[in-house]
Amino acid sequence: MNVGFLGIQYSFGLQQSAINPIFLFLGAKEEILPILNIAGPVTGLIVQPIIGAISDKTWSPRWGRRKPFFLIGALLGSICLFLFPLSPALWFAVGLLWILDVGNNMAMEPYRAFVGDKLPDQQMNLGYQMQSLFVGAGILLANASIFIFQDWFGGGEEITGAVPKWLYYSFFIGSFLSLATILWSVLKTPEIPPSQEEFEVIRRHRTLPFWERFKIPFIEISEAVKDMPKFMWKLSGVYLFQWYALFIYWQFITPLFRTTMGFDTSQAAAQAAKMSTTYNIVTTVVALVLVPLTMRYGGKRVYALSLFGTAIALFAIPYISDPVYVLMPMVLFGVGWAAMMGIPYSMVSKIVPQDRRGVYMGILNMMIVIPMGIETLSFGPIFKNLLGESSVNAMLFAGTFFTIAAVLALRLNVKAEQDEEVEQA
Repeated sequence: MNVGFLGIQYSFGLQQSAINPIFLFLGAKEEILPILNIAGPVTGLIVQPIIGAISDKTWSPRWGRRKPFFLIGALLGSICLFLFPLSPALWFAVGLLWILDVGNNMAMEPYRAFVGDKLPDQQMNLGYQMQSLFVGAGILLANASIFIFQDWFGGGEEITGAVPKWLYYSFFIGSFLSLATILWSVLKTPEIPPSQEEFEVIRRHRTLPFWERFKIPFIEISEAVKDMPKFMWKLSGVYLFQWYALFIYWQFITPLFRTTMGFDTSQAAAQAAKMSTTYNIVTTVVALVLVPLTMRYGGKRVYALSLFGTAIALFAIPYISDPVYVLMPMVLFGVGWAAMMGIPYSMVSKIVPQDRRGVYMGILNMMIVIPMGIETLSFGPIFKNLLGESSVNAMLFAGTFFTIAAVLALRLNVKAEQDEEVEQA
């Protein structure tokens, strides 16, 4: 069921570690990296909740409810990944990123709901941590390919305005995996048919005029936000600081190594890929270990502690100049990434109604992309005017935000939310 996440996350892995270096290769300045990444937040904000709401009202006896959407998204992503390293200019690469993000977001949100649709409550933690395992594995493969191909086929002087050939191979592999792994899940995992009551709702929806059907997702999103559980409002506070900080890390880890280790862009990109490879190895190993820990100690404690460990990692990285020793903080980062990719989704799946899971998963992902959008618009001026254009200060800023996120995570309580719903019922 989760194999398709390997391909989706391979694509996201390239976005984290290879897209910003490509922008630098094509002549972008460090201070404009945040705004060049605005495609992800904007497309996520628009695409994910709308696709989630639409998929809630979809059913095909042959293709199911969610699968048509992540199949189309994977096809879009596959085409863009193939073209990306061939970008002749910065504007072309930025445009491709917009289309790539549309495809990835179209695939991502229905996939989250797909897992929730298939599993009973007692298997939610396992299902979403298994998804976290594939998240780690996909990003791990993407980043390992970057520094391996750089070692095999790199070397020589960097040519301004051109993407080095060694980056091509990682993107071509991603183009294949994006579509192949999704096809595996589509063909091998049947969806559970809707109940008679749900099918009647879907049937009535199909009889509406096109304009009415077009408006319904927007109406459902606004109503879902109005009725959103208090737990999700509290989680939005955690996500604001968590995802703002993550976007800083992904954008500035390559510039950081140009500063602290004196690397050129190719060497710095390879080192950043090794960092990401390390933390995703950890994620892949610990993802399922978090399941019994979460059941024993509670999701919020494990989640908060993991976020605090990620903060410690970001505080340490700027002060380690050895390319081997700097990998050590990634152990803490990897535990944090495993928690971020699994625990919140299992928490939310337990408290939202089944018939609105798609739209609420879309809203949950809005809580990811809104902080990213805020970061892309605000951090460039902060980096230039308050942080002295220092990538070291940028990383410390991100560590501070992770610390705040960890404190806010201690306010999350799924059981209290479930008890309140029972009392209201």
